[in-house]
Amino acid sequence: MINLFQTEVKNLRRNIDFTFILLIAFLAYNSFRSGAFSDPMSWLIDTLLYLPAIIIGLSFHEFAHASVAYKLGDPTPKIQGRVTINPAAHIDIIGLAALIFCGFGWGKPVMIDPRNFRNRRRDELLVSLAGVVMNLIIAVVFSFVAKIILLTAGAGFATTDSLGMIIWKMISYIIVINLVLMIFNLIPCPPLDGFSIISELFDIKHTGFYWTLYRYGDWILVALIVFGITSRIISPCVNFLYYNILMNYVIL
Repeated sequence: MINLFQTEVKNLRRNIDFTFILLIAFLAYNSFRSGAFSDPMSWLIDTLLYLPAIIIGLSFHEFAHASVAYKLGDPTPKIQGRVTINPAAHIDIIGLAALIFCGFGWGKPVMIDPRNFRNRRRDELLVSLAGVVMNLIIAVVFSFVAKIILLTAGAGFATTDSLGMIIWKMISYIIVINLVLMIFNLIPCPPLDGFSIISELFDIKHTGFYWTLYRYGDWILVALIVFGITSRIISPCVNFLYYNILMNYVIL
């Protein structure tokens, strides 16, 4: 039974890897065709400005998962060296490269053993929520940082001063990219956190629907990305949170 299960998982993993390779190739081709790399120097400068935001967002997201799991009684993340904000513990090089060149990527997922939790359903829910809550906290904190800069240095700091423009753009990227990571991960499709959150809230892990969706979730997610459905979900949500909430009530 165990050997059969292991073989099935390996075959599934192989198919998923191939699917994501095709997805990355498709997104890279789309980026190239849309002219994203038509001005290599501008692309490089912009990449250097938003790269810290990606590293911060991914690292703190995974750290939050690991830290909450550890505090709730599971030593697995601690043993694997994941209860740290050190990006080296959380960044997947291929996932980071895919994110830079294709706009879609990933960090190293945090491994947990739910058997170590005292209240399995509640604790799994809290671990799943931890990553997106951390992204929201980072977005809010850096919104207040932006507010302090505007109050102390004035609006001209972000519009006329060269160094100020760079700093302001980096802060803006940190806010927006963390909002993007939060909304994207809340999509209720495996392997994203949103699916785990819904599964625990409605207690559907014992249903056939859950396992069917879990088995084919990666392909469903690929389809959502390829057909632009994820963009239609993320863009309006991020725009509302950034411009209508954070910009109006915190930054300005």
